[in-house]
Amino acid sequence: QVQLVESGGGLVQAGGSLRLSCAASRSTSDIIAIGWYRQPPGKQRELVAVIGFDGSTTYKDTVKGRFTISRDNAKSPLYLQMNSLKPEDTAVYFCQGSNGKYTYWGQGTQVTVSS
Repeated sequence: QVQLVESGGGLVQAGGSLRLSCAASRSTSDIIAIGWYRQPPGKQRELVAVIGFDGSTTYKDTVKGRFTISRDNAKSPLYLQMNSLKPEDTAVYFCQGSNGKYTYWGQGTQVTVSS
């Protein structure tokens, strides 16, 4: 079992930046993929960015070049640096980790981008 807690959301103007953090209750060395999802108002949850077991990264096409996912090691927080934010990035952002058997979700953090 691992608890994931997101922080760093808030209200920002279009063109601004935010950095989201996801802290885990224990080492995530058994987690084979960890990443960020978001759920815009009235829409389904979608993948934003993920780090695979080999350290490879995958991004949603619309955030490529603007968002960066990172973490130093399995004991450090997961980050999502979001630059050049757009109103369409408004959503609840969730941290998610999977060890292939279980999937863990955080409670989410609200990001609102005003035009």
